[in-house]
Amino acid sequence: MQIKGRVLVVAGSDSSGCTGIQADIKTILALGGYAMSAVTAVTARDTLGIVDIHPIPPAFVQRQMRLALQDIGADVIHLGMLHNADLINAVADVIEELAPDAPVVLDPVAVTKTGRSLLDKEGMRHLKIRLLPRTTIITPNLREGELLAGMDIHTDEERHHAAQMMLTLGAKAVLLKGGHDDQDPVVDLLATEEGGITEYSAPRVETRHMAGIGSTLSAAIACGMAQGLEVHRAVERGRSYLQACIKARRGSGMARGRSIMASALPHSCCRKMRIAAKPRSLTFAKRHIRNFDTVRGDLSRPACGHVK
Repeated sequence: MQIKGRVLVVAGSDSSGCTGIQADIKTILALGGYAMSAVTAVTARDTLGIVDIHPIPPAFVQRQMRLALQDIGADVIHLGMLHNADLINAVADVIEELAPDAPVVLDPVAVTKTGRSLLDKEGMRHLKIRLLPRTTIITPNLREGELLAGMDIHTDEERHHAAQMMLTLGAKAVLLKGGHDDQDPVVDLLATEEGGITEYSAPRVETRHMAGIGSTLSAAIACGMAQGLEVHRAVERGRSYLQACIKARRGSGMARGRSIMASALPHSCCRKMRIAAKPRSLTFAKRHIRNFDTVRGDLSRPACGHVK
């Protein structure tokens, strides 16, 4: 398999493997990218939810990031669980120092499906100040969108307004996901700083294997951007991959309604997804699919933030 696109994932570890860094790495690998990691917290959890969290000291998170950026480099930085202000500031400092021009995909992990808060108010304030202005695309669910925009989100009009509010905080694009409401079809809203708004609609799939959806989608978008896709195309391919994962209904665990979703599909499913997504052109798609089956790596391109 040819490796194309380097993604530095800065996020929490999930012992069940269904979310967090584990889901991110599986997704990036399945889509032909190269994943590096800086672990921000170690969680003890199963498919029912988080039992305990052990935070990693910010200085050690910085050391992980520095070594990855100074040695291998990154085409995109993907940010996940950042649980407090000190950690957010530490991560922002390294990005500003070593990768100021690298695109940033921010998955604002603030609230679990069970309602547990993973980011305090001070942390949210610093996330808005230090990270949103550097963010290429942020991918909140509806509950996280409410916290970021400071408003309730129930109607289509409120979704549009909340997305615009997040753009005013500095993000270049906002993908406000609609999977946490009860609507069918599920509608995700992509708003960009240029003023464009795109709605992506897909039928709601009834399945137990739904944990890890947010991590999988944001990691797929980050991988697409690292491989040269612009934001809209990366979102389209990421959603195609996510839909394929959901429809495959591969998973395990005890949870009812929160069971693990397969973050990485068999190669045959990934090939079908790439054909359906039709990135850029048929020629590009054919070349992309061929690359998926070759054994030659390609990590020789200049790195964002690489220090010689």
